[in-house]
Amino acid sequence: MDLRLNRHRRAGLAALATAAALLAAACSSQGGKKAQEADAGLAAGKADTPRMRIAMITHAAPGDTFWDTVRKGAKAAAAKDNVDLVYSSNPNGADQANLIQNAINQKVDGIAVTLAKPDAMKGAIAKAKKAGIPVVAFNAGLDQWKDMGLLEYFGQDENIAGQAFGKHLNEIGAKHDICVIQEQGHVALEARCAGVKKTFKGKTDILYVNGTDMPSVKSTISAKLKQDSSIDYVVTLGAPFALTAVQSAKDAGDKAKVATFDLNKDLVSAVQSGDVQFAVDQQPYLQGYLSIDSLWLYKNNGNFSGGGEQPVLTGPAFVTKDNVDTIATFAQKGTR
Repeated sequence: MDLRLNRHRRAGLAALATAAALLAAACSSQGGKKAQEADAGLAAGKADTPRMRIAMITHAAPGDTFWDTVRKGAKAAAAKDNVDLVYSSNPNGADQANLIQNAINQKVDGIAVTLAKPDAMKGAIAKAKKAGIPVVAFNAGLDQWKDMGLLEYFGQDENIAGQAFGKHLNEIGAKHDICVIQEQGHVALEARCAGVKKTFKGKTDILYVNGTDMPSVKSTISAKLKQDSSIDYVVTLGAPFALTAVQSAKDAGDKAKVATFDLNKDLVSAVQSGDVQFAVDQQPYLQGYLSIDSLWLYKNNGNFSGGGEQPVLTGPAFVTKDNVDTIATFAQKGTR
């Protein structure tokens, strides 16, 4: 009898131990799941701050895919920061100034703007500041943003990027290039070609084209190549223009090679295939993202990068056959 009782007691204790172990495992599993869900929420970084309305105003020309990447970065920051993003663009400086006035009238919480034609925009930016609207610059206006009293600047030093480009042309043995500017008077584009000319030991010719008319761009480059057979490199200042220049050289029956500033996924493929020799990337996704995020940080935390004295540089970064495969993965996602 005692023996049977002991056996029952041992069996009961074993069952209790098993149940306890199962319960502990279940609690542990639930706790781990909850922890993972909490971590996932933290990784998303969704702000619960009051809704903001930010205007992003650029000089983008219709059809220029560079700005798709800028906007993608801006939208990512806006989604994270609980921001209502209002995007508008116009390549004309006076019209861009009018867009700033529209943003002032809408009483936005902040403005992110490109300063391709800074003189045309001084008055509108002064009005925004008088209205108490914080303004940051990005992409164009490195030499003007401080004098205009803006909070921050995000982009690359275009003259330094041009100088690095010119040095690279020296390294690969180029002798004569044409630097193709798609918008005359655009301070950032002019600075790029000035930088190339400063460090390149060969000859640099400036070629102005109408960037809003791609067939005209193509024929103008072709005509220049037919006119001067000593040109061995075509330097373009945007990915779509590089891809057009490749066709221009083929149409002209010319052996001139193409190198460029700026990326998109088609340009990355062209570097992989050898149609374009190299590119200088200024990371437009990062420019768009930082511009919007900086205004959220300023409004909610009082933070601003560079202390109003130094820009935040996003380039230059060279993309060549040696590293293009790594960058291609991000280009396909639209972040490089």
